[in-house]
Amino acid sequence: MKLRTIENVDVRGKLVLLRDDFNVQIVDGKITDGFRIEQSMPTINALRAAGAKIAICAHLGRPKGTRNMEYSLAPVAEYMHVPLIADCLDKGFMANMKEGDIVLLENVRFYEGEEKNDPAFAAKLAEGFDLFVNDAFAVSHRAHASTVGVAEILPSYAGNLLAAEIENLSNVMENPARPLLSIVAGSKVSTKIGVLKALAKLSDTMIIGGALGTTFNYAQGHKVGNSLFEADQKDTALEIMEFAKENNCQILLPLDKGVAKEFKRDAVRENKAVDAITDDDIIIDAGIDTTARNLAAIDKAATVIWNGTVGMAEWAPVWSMGSFSIAEQIAARTRDGKLVSVVGGGDTVAALEACGVKSYMSYVSTGGGAFLEFVEGRTLPGIAILEDK
Repeated sequence: MKLRTIENVDVRGKLVLLRDDFNVQIVDGKITDGFRIEQSMPTINALRAAGAKIAICAHLGRPKGTRNMEYSLAPVAEYMHVPLIADCLDKGFMANMKEGDIVLLENVRFYEGEEKNDPAFAAKLAEGFDLFVNDAFAVSHRAHASTVGVAEILPSYAGNLLAAEIENLSNVMENPARPLLSIVAGSKVSTKIGVLKALAKLSDTMIIGGALGTTFNYAQGHKVGNSLFEADQKDTALEIMEFAKENNCQILLPLDKGVAKEFKRDAVRENKAVDAITDDDIIIDAGIDTTARNLAAIDKAATVIWNGTVGMAEWAPVWSMGSFSIAEQIAARTRDGKLVSVVGGGDTVAALEACGVKSYMSYVSTGGGAFLEFVEGRTLPGIAILEDK
């Protein structure tokens, strides 16, 4: 895939509409994790150094087309020390922009036309700009006005982050060092059928954990207690296991689980084999034997693709054991030059951050849904429109 990039594009004095992904976690008006913002800075700084006049377009949360100030980007503007333009369609700031200036436009999802990719809204958003740069991989699987609509109007290019995402993910999908281990977890099989099959074709071994693993255990006839799982996905789970077998991919399912009688952070933890779980058990984390098996699988791999925590990693330290152990083992192997590691998904990246190993990964994607859809092989509308054909 060859994208039109900002490299060698003369942007001096040009008004640039830059789509970034600033959908970050904000608590009490303060940003608690600026990863996506920091990853966007190389493109912002490159455009600024080249003399562009930059207006950043972004969203936060799901205000559903209404001006809900709970989802204002004001905390992001404060974090970045840039002016916030109160309406993303306001053009009044343009006349006063100087080369290297940056402003942040208010949440583009305050308008219904954004998620509908309404042509009239896209035209208003693009009005006055000389070119468009998309650096928001995490929303490029959405055919929205700020990813596709404006790109149909303005000369459009991929930013440095978006180009790096495509390059790194393409490399691991097309020519991975082997053996390749994929680790897929999370809550629902129904939302990951495509990616499970894609990874089953690509991988030598696949660990299925979290509530996904619970559903697969259920499909094999094990009791899963009062836990999160999808009973209606039993046949799908069995089909995926057969598909993996046909493609010579070994599936590793949970052997045991960390369980409690209550679903809460301070619940008393007990470790139980999957065939010993009772009706009143609630599965909250991977078990001790499962974790040891997972670490052994990581030790045998040359490439790891990881999406999804295998338990409530945010409930450290009692319920983070399974996920943190995976993170730390992948980090150690990567740091020693024995492993290529690619990680994606908000909860997974948060786990890396929580145990202090994010910087050791070969590549950490800013995408969640986009990461999964790219791995699955789907066409991402916001990227397809930037292809240099």
